[in-house]
Amino acid sequence: MSFKAEHELHTRRFGRNLGVALTLVAFIVIVFGLTVAKVTSGDMSLPTVGTEQN
Repeated sequence: MSFKAEHELHTRRFGRNLGVALTLVAFIVIVFGLTVAKVTSGDMSLPTVGTEQN
């Protein structure tokens, strides 16, 4: 029993899906990198309660 040859539409669809997946992964890496950079720089300190500035 042999398999049918893959249709040209499936090849194009796979290429498009791969492009979308790589773009999504790149976006996630950028957001994660920015988050790590912000946390490690110490900018994420909570404001202190009870200290009023006049």
